[in-house]
Amino acid sequence: MSRYIATSAIRGARNIVAETEAYLQKALKEKGPDTKVGFPNTAYYLPTILGLTGRKVETVGDLVPVMEEVKHYTHPVPPNSRWTPYLGETLDSGIATLLAVEVLMALRFLYGDQPEKLEGFHLAQAAASFTSPEFSKEGGDGAGQLNGPIDDIQLRSWGIQLVDGRMPGFAAIVGCAKSNEVAVKIIRELQRRNILIFLAGNVNGRSIIHQLQEEGVEMGYDTYIVPFGTDTLSAIYAIGFATRSALTFGGMKGGQAREILLYNRARVFAFVLALGEVDDLKYAAAAGAISYGFPAIADTVIPEIHPTGVTSYEHVISMPFNEIPAKDDLERAEKLVQRCIEVRGVKIKMTEVPIPVPYGSAFEGEVVRKADLRFESGGKKSRAFEYLYSLPMEKVEDGKVEVKGPDMDAVAEGGYMDIGIVAEVAGRKMQEDFEPVLERQIHHFVNGASGVQHVGQRDITWIRISKAAYDKGFRLGDLGKILHARYHADFGAIVDKIQVTIYTDPATVNTMLQVARDAYQKRNTRLGDMTDESVEEFYSCTLCQSFAPNHVCVVSPERVGLCGAYSWLDCKASFQINPTGPNQPIPKKQQLDPVKGYWTGPVEFVQNASHQQVENVSMYSIMENPMTACGCFECIVMVIPEANGVMVLSREDTSMSPAGMTFSTLAGMAGGGLQTPGVMGVGKFYLTSKKFLIADGGFKRVVWMSSVLKETMAEEMKKAAEFAGDPDLLDKIADEKICTEVPDLVAYLESKSHPALTMDPMM
Repeated sequence: MSRYIATSAIRGARNIVAETEAYLQKALKEKGPDTKVGFPNTAYYLPTILGLTGRKVETVGDLVPVMEEVKHYTHPVPPNSRWTPYLGETLDSGIATLLAVEVLMALRFLYGDQPEKLEGFHLAQAAASFTSPEFSKEGGDGAGQLNGPIDDIQLRSWGIQLVDGRMPGFAAIVGCAKSNEVAVKIIRELQRRNILIFLAGNVNGRSIIHQLQEEGVEMGYDTYIVPFGTDTLSAIYAIGFATRSALTFGGMKGGQAREILLYNRARVFAFVLALGEVDDLKYAAAAGAISYGFPAIADTVIPEIHPTGVTSYEHVISMPFNEIPAKDDLERAEKLVQRCIEVRGVKIKMTEVPIPVPYGSAFEGEVVRKADLRFESGGKKSRAFEYLYSLPMEKVEDGKVEVKGPDMDAVAEGGYMDIGIVAEVAGRKMQEDFEPVLERQIHHFVNGASGVQHVGQRDITWIRISKAAYDKGFRLGDLGKILHARYHADFGAIVDKIQVTIYTDPATVNTMLQVARDAYQKRNTRLGDMTDESVEEFYSCTLCQSFAPNHVCVVSPERVGLCGAYSWLDCKASFQINPTGPNQPIPKKQQLDPVKGYWTGPVEFVQNASHQQVENVSMYSIMENPMTACGCFECIVMVIPEANGVMVLSREDTSMSPAGMTFSTLAGMAGGGLQTPGVMGVGKFYLTSKKFLIADGGFKRVVWMSSVLKETMAEEMKKAAEFAGDPDLLDKIADEKICTEVPDLVAYLESKSHPALTMDPMM
């Protein structure tokens, strides 16, 4: 490592440690040592401090020993007369910087200075907008709040994308690009590769966040572009995210610093891209990122002063922007992004889709708002449906896309029209069972187009297309081109041919809609009749072992994967696509216990696939050898002994539970491949399965449930209650709006005569 880099990083660390120490003394005096401190909606206290030191920071006073430890990692600035590699001292200073900055940002939260506010800014949160046909959450002109640290809910909701390759890595961009156009190009190139993007920092007061805001680029969780803050300090949230990945999915514990750093180096593919001038603080922060195995790439000249025999450390890359060989700045931006990908070794899976707008999974969260709307179909004003079915090979013309009826040009700006998307597929390995699996993918495939928004499925589809996409040439036929390209790329092992017809003529839409609805009903009947007893094999899902090495899901017709993303049919199709992949058939073999759900096949498979960490697994019990979890689960089920039942806490629920813990805290007991009797992560639709906890009393054991589950799954929950023999059961189940304390819960259950109170003891 050069003396210049070492000097800058060590000097930057010493400065930020001194600043933090002064701020801490101020807080101790003004707020007192017992004042609570921390980041919102996370069970990991201050995550980088917890991970690297094992200290659980809950109060201002808890920060004092942290800062004492930080001082051990600081070193004197190298004198001009000493020529050494300086690597150890620089990396130490990087760790000191990360710990000190996290202390400083926690204190800023205490004083109300975080998350940062920015004039005229709004975060893109598409999910909150789906309730309104007008997508009324338009964002105001006043000061909006930047993202701040990522909460545990979002971390876990991204989990499946992190492990299945849809989100192959993340980029922490610090600073300001050469121009607004270059900033947008860098972001679009990263989005096209589905890279999660964190934004922080500035150069002379101007940040890439300002640049994107001025160009109208949507930022927020739903677009994979997360703006932490306009100062370098906020980049600590990216390191916190990486640390929590190890704690959440890897089963690491606080204080396992070496294991956490190695985990990130091997499993979390991230890099730092420094745009513009690199000052002492940025050098110090980059040194901390390097300790995690994350290389730092700068688009400016980084002076290298080497003594004889000393070479540059490979994780610091200088790529001066104006010296990149290219025809213009936009091509230079593209090459800069490609170099970042190569340096970190991020594995990118891209599908070229022949449409006139950018395409990639990172565009799935875009919202087409009313002011930007060119065309829509579905919702309250028109009808939209999608239907996929299989035909013999000779009846499908691969690549044929037809629009039968008027196209978007026939509709006035902001107008609407009925639409039916019908895909006909053929393949030598295609099975009728795969039709609903493939049909569900239309949602993800269509959403990948920039400026196109897709909500729902089947006959409740809702599509919006923006003016910008229309102006670039996007038309309804492009929907068919998307499907043709993506089905061949993602399901080529079972789909040999695909043709797509877009119906817009009202009479034809009527006819095809009825055909589709008849098919939906037949599928519902068939899937409803499919039980664990009716099949000879279950399927494994070891997808999350890239993050949680010892976790194994066993997926059956009546037990969906705990992430909610993989059903038995999904796994069956996945096996056909990739016979050596994460979804393997598990012959049930001999049934050992039909009530608790023991078969010799799954038990043997789990023993081997968990690397002998799990000896036994029950399919239908929470009390005896429950299934393990990674960290991506949609809900946590936990026994409440005083109520003789279980509570169900949704990932979206941030409230306190009767267990005295939030979802984030409880998740640490169930994740990382752990097997904990009485605590289990599940997919939300398993709650409505006839096999849900049948060994322990079934659905009648549920005594408390997050209200979001009651409200969004009302019909499914009602059917589960009827199957349990108590049609009014849902009204007898408490939620956070009714109570969050055990005594209050028991009193409520008694007032409602909940059946769990008279059932056999669970413990």
